[in-house]
Amino acid sequence: MSFKSFLRDKAITIGLIAFALVTVEIFLLIYDLEMYIRIYILVAIFIAFFLGITIEYILKKRYFDKVTKQLEDLDDKYLINEVMDRASFVEGEMFQDILRKTEKSRFENVAKYENSQKEYKEYIELWIHEIKIPIATAKLISDNNKNEFTKRISNELDSVEDYVDQALFYARSNTVEKDYIIRKTLLSDVVSEIIRKNKNALISSRVKVDLSNLDIEVRTDGKWLSFILNQIIGNSIKYMDKEESVIKITSHKGKENIILTIEDNGIGISEDELERVFEKGFTGTNGRMMGKKSTGIGLYLAKKLCDKLEHNIIVESEEGKGTKVSLVFPESSLVNLT
Repeated sequence: MSFKSFLRDKAITIGLIAFALVTVEIFLLIYDLEMYIRIYILVAIFIAFFLGITIEYILKKRYFDKVTKQLEDLDDKYLINEVMDRASFVEGEMFQDILRKTEKSRFENVAKYENSQKEYKEYIELWIHEIKIPIATAKLISDNNKNEFTKRISNELDSVEDYVDQALFYARSNTVEKDYIIRKTLLSDVVSEIIRKNKNALISSRVKVDLSNLDIEVRTDGKWLSFILNQIIGNSIKYMDKEESVIKITSHKGKENIILTIEDNGIGISEDELERVFEKGFTGTNGRMMGKKSTGIGLYLAKKLCDKLEHNIIVESEEGKGTKVSLVFPESSLVNLT
C-alpha cells in the first residue's frame, strides 16, 4: 500500500478538511484577528490532521505488509485468517470478519463435497466387489467347459476383470495413503502372479515370456505393484505385431536403486507421442491403427500410483521395434536377501 494510494482513498476526508480550513479562515477574517494568529490556527489544524493521516497510514501499512508476508509464506493460502493478527482498526476488523465467514462457508462446502465423494467411492467399491462375483462364476463355467468358444469368452472376461480393477484403483487413487501397506515384497512372486493372471491372453496372442534375476525383495505394496505391472504387461500383450512376440522381465541393482524392466518387441510408440503416455485418456496412434481399444487410463493410474509409492516409472520406445518400461525403486526400498 503506497502513501499515494492511501491519500487517494482519503480524498473525501481531505476535501472536507480543506473545506473546514477555508471556513475557519472566513470566520477568523470576520473577527478581524491578526494574520499571525490566523496562520497559527490554520497551520496547527493542518499539522494535527497531517499527523493523524500519517500515523493511520503507518499503522495500516505495517499491518497489511505483515499480512502479505504471512500469505506469501503460507503453502495453504486459505489459512491466512488463522495466522493473521487481530486488526486494530475498523476496516481491518470488518475484513477479518468477512474472511472468517467466507472461510466457514468454504469449509462447509468442502465437507459436503468430501462426504459426497466418499459415498460415491464407497458405492463404486461395493459395486465392483459385487460384479466380481458373476465374473468369477462365468470364468469358472468357461474353465469347466473348455472349447474354442469358451476360451474366447474367458479372454473377454479377463478383459472385463481388468477394466473393473481399473475402476476400483481409480476410485481409490486419491486416497492411496490410507489403503497401502509397505512391506518386503519378492519381485518374482508379484511377476509370477501377473503372468498367471494373463496366461489366457499370452497363450492366445502367442507371446513368450522371458524372466530373469527376479529373486530380489523391495519395500512396496504388493497389491498396488501387482496392479501397476498388470497395466504394463497387459499393454505389451495388446500391442504385439510380431510372429515371435516376446516380453522380457528382469531386474538389476543400481548404485542407489533397483530397477525392474519390462521390455517387449511390439509395435512401439512414436517419438512425438512418447511424452504423452501417462496422460489421462491418451491412446496412441499405432494402437488405433491396429484396431486396439483402450481407455487410456492404465498407464495414467500406474504413474499416479508410482508417485504415491515414491517409485519412478520410465518409458522408452522405438516405433516398430518395441517398448521398455522401467520401474525404479529407491535405495530405501531395497532389501538385501541373506
